[in-house]
Amino acid sequence: MIGIVGGIGPYASVDLLTKVYDSTKANCDQEHLDTVLLSMSSKIEDRTEYLIGKVNINPAYAIAEVLLKLQDLGVTVAGIPCNTAHASKIFNVILTELDKNKSPIKVLHMIEETVLFIKENYPNMTKIGVLSTTGTYNSGIYKSILASNGYEVIQPSFKMVEELIHPAIYHYEYGIKTVSKPIHIQARNNLIQGIAFLQKQGAQAIILGCTEIPLAITESKINDIPMIDPAEILARALIRFLDPEKLKPLKI
Repeated sequence: MIGIVGGIGPYASVDLLTKVYDSTKANCDQEHLDTVLLSMSSKIEDRTEYLIGKVNINPAYAIAEVLLKLQDLGVTVAGIPCNTAHASKIFNVILTELDKNKSPIKVLHMIEETVLFIKENYPNMTKIGVLSTTGTYNSGIYKSILASNGYEVIQPSFKMVEELIHPAIYHYEYGIKTVSKPIHIQARNNLIQGIAFLQKQGAQAIILGCTEIPLAITESKINDIPMIDPAEILARALIRFLDPEKLKPLKI
């Protein structure tokens, strides 16, 4: 059974579940893989606020508790639809907590899966752009994993992230976490500006490095530059882990 740690954020979790269904070979209800989405938003501190020091409680502990509840429901492989939760200060603690509880559940690492996806499907690319929140930006996780795999990483300046990209997600009036359906035009415009900047800097593909971003940027390409959606990649990885025969062929 596939498990999804929901609520971080809520719409991003539903988006991941939808992408699991969309990528599964199934002609009827009964042919879909069993899935559980457990959304406990009120229990999990904001990951970015933890990484930038605004809150002291590591959200890893609550995420691990959700994973253990998923395990009790029969989940064998799980995904966390939050890029920032994969920063080492959070993700490593999650794994430690699961190990303490002798949990056999497999938690896929969305960012590692994303880099592997790029290597396998875009072997000639060398310059990868990343859009993210301040928490993911400050953690350096995308930059670290991409650089260790030989990529040149192109990111906006921290000022641009702080004033343009992060507000597209978190702004109390127009951010995607506040206005999710439909997406506020200001949030999308902010992200389009960020994408244009990365393209001008030579990015050959752009990772939408916050799971709320693909809710606003739904195109697979912009100006012929691929938009890399880690949630879609994670969905495919979850299916592949559980039953590779159920995975639909990739369309690029």
